[in-house]
Formats: sequence, structure tokens, C-alpha cells
Amino acid sequence: MNKELAADFAWGIGIVVLALASTYARRLGYIEGDTVTRIVMCAIGLMVAWSGNRMPKRFVPSAWARQATRVAGWSMALSGLIYAALWVFAPTQVAVVGGSSVVILGILVTISYCLSLRNKAKTRPTP
Repeated sequence: MNKELAADFAWGIGIVVLALASTYARRLGYIEGDTVTRIVMCAIGLMVAWSGNRMPKRFVPSAWARQATRVAGWSMALSGLIYAALWVFAPTQVAVVGGSSVVILGILVTISYCLSLRNKAKTRPTP
């Protein structure tokens, strides 16, 4: 199994374990149900940020592809951190709408940048 796949599995298993442990703590009366939701959603936001941070570090053959990967990395890392922060500090309704919106915005920034690079590629050769 390659290193990246193992890390992805570790994140997935970690979030499931965190969710189960949080649920158990709720059943024992240590935390409330809302706290369980916030803990798990924050962990998901941190996973998105971690994945976004990893993107630019992977090998990409062309200069434009590396640029697109850097933009994708930054947009997803930032949107993941904002998503996590919203789930920690904002009211639940704001976290749901704002968190989803910020991740969608990160995806749209990446797609828009890739489309702009594709248009540039049609007018001039690869750097």
C-alpha cells in the first residue's frame, strides 16, 4: 500500500474512532449531542485542509499543472480550516451553511483557475 493511501485510510479510521468515542462520551453524559457533531465536523474540516495542503507537494509534470495544483492546495486548505473553525465557534445553522459554502467556494476557485489555464494553453505553449 502506498504512503498516500495509508494516510487517507488513517484519516478515515481516525474520524470514525473519534465519532464513536464522542458518541460514547455523550452516552456517559460527559458531552452533549451538539458537541459530538461539532467535534466530528471539525475533524472533517481539518482533513480537507490537510488534503489541500498535501496537493502541491505531489509530483506534477507540467508547470501549468503545478500552478493549478498549488491553487487547489491553497483553496482547499483554507476552505477546510474555515470549515473547521465554523464548526467549532459558529452556531450550528451558520456552520452548516457557511461551512458547505466555503468548501464549495474552494472547489469553484480551483475549477475556475483550471479553466483559465486551459484557455491560456490554447493561446500559447506550455511554460
